[in-house]
Amino acid sequence: MNRSTPTDSKVSLDAESTLGDPAVMIMQPYQLYIERIDATKNMARYYAMSIEPTLFGQACLVRRWGRIGASGQKLVHYFQHEQEAVDLFLTLLRRKRSRGYGLKLRSSQTVIA
Repeated sequence: MNRSTPTDSKVSLDAESTLGDPAVMIMQPYQLYIERIDATKNMARYYAMSIEPTLFGQACLVRRWGRIGASGQKLVHYFQHEQEAVDLFLTLLRRKRSRGYGLKLRSSQTVIA
């Protein structure tokens, strides 16, 4: 015999959930991987960025950089709104492109455009 008390399925135990709110979700994926290679200077660097959602519905910009083949470093920026993360993403992209970073096409080619 089941002795548990009946539950009322119309009463939610959660506070107002934002899971269904489209303004909270990341609207489109932002990911970037660029490299800067200069054999004369023994330089082989990478820089990666992505905008990802947090568990709390915020946007975070994840930055990773270092020498190619090494684990490198990581820095995470948290934002209330996705547009703030996109603005920083684009600012950092422009800065890296001006310093000679480019998209990697094949195993040995890097494009700087």
